[in-house]
Amino acid sequence: MALFPDSPGSLFPDSDVSGHGSAAITIAGDPIGRSDLFGAAAAVAARIAGAPAAAVLATPTLSTAIAIVGCLQAGVPAVPIPPDSGPRERAHLLTDSGAAIWIGDRPDDLPATLPSFVVDPAQRATAPAEPDSDSTAMIMYTSGTTGSPKGALIPRRALAAQLDGLAEAWQWGPDDVLVQGLPLFHVHGLVLGLLGPLRVGSRLIHTGKPRPELYAAAAERGGTMFFGVPTVWSRIAAAPGAARALSSARLLISGSAGLPSTVFRDVKALAGQGPIERYGMTETLITLAARAGGEGRPGWVGSPITGVEARIVDDHGRPVPTDGEAIGDLQIRGTTVFDGYLGRPEATAESFTADGWFRTGDVAAVDDHDQHRIVGRAAQDLIKSGGYRVGAGEIEAVLLDYPGIEEAAVVGEPDQDLGQRIVAYVVGDRVDERAVIDWVAGQLSVHKRPRAIRTVGSLPRNAMGKIQKSLLG
Repeated sequence: MALFPDSPGSLFPDSDVSGHGSAAITIAGDPIGRSDLFGAAAAVAARIAGAPAAAVLATPTLSTAIAIVGCLQAGVPAVPIPPDSGPRERAHLLTDSGAAIWIGDRPDDLPATLPSFVVDPAQRATAPAEPDSDSTAMIMYTSGTTGSPKGALIPRRALAAQLDGLAEAWQWGPDDVLVQGLPLFHVHGLVLGLLGPLRVGSRLIHTGKPRPELYAAAAERGGTMFFGVPTVWSRIAAAPGAARALSSARLLISGSAGLPSTVFRDVKALAGQGPIERYGMTETLITLAARAGGEGRPGWVGSPITGVEARIVDDHGRPVPTDGEAIGDLQIRGTTVFDGYLGRPEATAESFTADGWFRTGDVAAVDDHDQHRIVGRAAQDLIKSGGYRVGAGEIEAVLLDYPGIEEAAVVGEPDQDLGQRIVAYVVGDRVDERAVIDWVAGQLSVHKRPRAIRTVGSLPRNAMGKIQKSLLG
């Protein structure tokens, strides 16, 4: 379902279509009107026209927003560059993407032959004709957990389908004010959090950083929808005043990792509602989403958005039972899926099944209402122990309910007898190993109990707050 049938080829509607021509975005306290944003972006588009790709230093600033929109206007694939990337990472992203220009402050290690410029928000130009909907809009890089980061080719049509599907699922419209403070180089903060308001016609308040006090202040300025990763919601739950300020919000949304049930309950107790969840990845954008107005269920990420299909299969490719318990490999197909990995035809082919479904690499369960529960990554969260297939996420949720445990990560370690033994790494004070193991055995099937509990000072996380289990052990 297209939100804007009067402009089917346009990624961003004009003011006549959206009804909010003056709708503005504000990033880190700096505002800009909609027409000024698109005028400044058109000036960027004129400077980069014809480039094979453009690297954008994705700082949380208006300049980044203008640069990204300028790339989209010009039909030049944008390559978002994390601001904290090091020389080696930058070199890989630039070389692999073929970016011919750098937009943003210039690091000292950039090749002397690579031209660059800094966005001038005061410049204006007329936007060029709308690029083809099948053209590549962005080259977004994967996390690189299985080697060098791969460039996912995201077409314009996927961005439009993704945002229309979520607008429908979340009843997201021009009267909303979205609040978020997430990085502008990932799907969550960039595609949902920046391009979403521009397509829907709603306002955006980007807080610069996702701090509880900044979210609370934005709520007082009329924020109706709030985006956050689990770490953000955990910090908001620990700041009762900020959490209570969000009681005026229409919708709280969590993503990028599983939301602990304890955080959901704590936020709900203070704000009157818990964050609903959604699921996606760089290659597919967001594909599953809990709906606005539905009952929030911690750990459940909803059903496929319009234009997307999902299936869960076992090791033999057969559908798992729809009982909400049986787990298998989650596969996706539909309008939001990427066009492949840049320059890696073998990797692209391996990521799809023979009948055209994308292999997400995630393990999930589905119930008879088509609601999905994500267990975790197949490579690290599906544990095969004693002939049983066990999901790490289910055990982690139970561990977080144990008094004194603040964080938990469950992994499978090689075991001669069991194949893999279940081991839990926990953060907390006065954790008694035997008591915790017995607790889990009493809450779940006995075979799902950890065989060892290891207390650590902290769990390793990446920039998006996801636990890096490969660093445990």
